[in-house]
Amino acid sequence: MKMEEIKEKQNDAIEINFMFNGKLLTGIEGQPVAAALIANGIRSIRNCEITGEARGIYCGIGHCYECRATINGTPSKRTCLTLLKEGMVVTSGNEISYGAEYNEC
Repeated sequence: MKMEEIKEKQNDAIEINFMFNGKLLTGIEGQPVAAALIANGIRSIRNCEITGEARGIYCGIGHCYECRATINGTPSKRTCLTLLKEGMVVTSGNEISYGAEYNEC
């Protein structure tokens, strides 16, 4: 892809609103939720269920589950793999669903 094509795609980006822990934020439609949180200065997405330590993005490719959050009411969604949509509601819920309960903090 040529630089001109990349710049043109960036100009087509659509800024949208979403909520994180009750705070209205903006992001780019289709970007990973984790990237939108970082762009808004949010580094801690949740707290470890065992130690209480702040957790955020670690691997960024869906292997570690450190970035999980409750998205639109569904717990344990990996924010690095979930694409941002208008009106999305993201919370730091520490609920654990099947597939995430075996990960240590």
